[in-house]
Amino acid sequence: MSSLKNIEEAYEAARERYAELGVDSDEAMDRLGKIAISLHCWQGDDVGGFESDQGLSGGGIMATGAYPGKARTPDELRADIDKALSLIPGKHRLNLHAMYAEAKGKPDRNELEPEHFTAWIDWAKANGLGMDFNGTFFSHPKADSGFTLSSADEGTRKFWVEHGIVCRNIGAAMGKELGTPCVTNLWIPDGSKDIPADRKGPRERLKKSLDEIFAKQIGRSRLLDAVECKLFGIGSESYVVGSHEFYLAYAIQNKTLLCLDTGHFHPTEVVSDKISSVMTFLDEILLHVSRGVRWDSDHVVILSDELRAIAQEIVRGDYLDRVHIGLDFFDASINRIAAWVIGTRCMIKALLIALLEPSEKLHRMELDGDYTGRLAMLEELKTLPFGAVWDYYCTKMETPAGESWLDETRAYEKDVLSKRG
Repeated sequence: MSSLKNIEEAYEAARERYAELGVDSDEAMDRLGKIAISLHCWQGDDVGGFESDQGLSGGGIMATGAYPGKARTPDELRADIDKALSLIPGKHRLNLHAMYAEAKGKPDRNELEPEHFTAWIDWAKANGLGMDFNGTFFSHPKADSGFTLSSADEGTRKFWVEHGIVCRNIGAAMGKELGTPCVTNLWIPDGSKDIPADRKGPRERLKKSLDEIFAKQIGRSRLLDAVECKLFGIGSESYVVGSHEFYLAYAIQNKTLLCLDTGHFHPTEVVSDKISSVMTFLDEILLHVSRGVRWDSDHVVILSDELRAIAQEIVRGDYLDRVHIGLDFFDASINRIAAWVIGTRCMIKALLIALLEPSEKLHRMELDGDYTGRLAMLEELKTLPFGAVWDYYCTKMETPAGESWLDETRAYEKDVLSKRG
């Protein structure tokens, strides 16, 4: 690891280089420090939850690998998240699923209440974190048919409507207690493995269910509702009820957030190109940032061209106050804390790179028809010393710079994770 003196000297040189282009790197870091990324709790225990000792089962969601040391209890999971957050610069949020409730007597999902998440709320409050929330519409006997909110069985449909309603109440309680709106997201796995005879019926039932779930008005200072689309899933390869078109139309009509998951589209589609389109019609959106490899495989986020493009669209469009960024990947083949740190740091790096762009200069070139200059500038920006700014930002935020965070992760694995059996 470079010494603090070397980091500071490298930053001074980088600051001067960016200043030549009209970019204030200090201002970029200040703006970056105000962006909160929502860390997904399910990376720490392979999407297991605490409803049963067996953990996740069914529902088209799968974490692969058996790396030792996964969290087995709520306290272990919170400790692991604490460790990850200590290695990530900035102040962030926690994204929680309903199946992570801590409840005696094991209430069913339509019986959950805010009190079942008191320990999570108290932990978040003690750490100065906001929280986001998700209903868990999978891995449940009433989801085995492949249909939940769009089920033709009225009892099943009503059960999941009730789950959606209690999840909104829980999210609102989180938002009230923590003083920051809780983005409460709704994703269902409903669909068909093979070609359906009726595409219309399930979508009409889904709309009816959503209208029932969202009937109660809850202030946006406490709760922000989001609906999440998908192209296909395991067991729903031929037909997904909640498609992109369905939820986009619903979000526009009902003024909810639209959740765009970077793994939920065809491999030749990119979410970066969708952001400005949907933001033209929606006040706010939610991003679930993942990395699909040939399919929605939820690999750990890396600093890819698409991640950089997403960050550029958010910054260039002046959407920072209108886009909520959450992560959604789970890898059980590597150290789970390292996965959190790698993915989150990469998301923040992408935002820093975007904030270090000479946006006004690029826009002026484009308006003037100077496409030669625009292309040349975009390519030159790729080799500018953003890494020196990143290292300085990390030290400024009192987190490890460079790869030194990995040493702390390995020490935690030796001292804590390895003792979990």
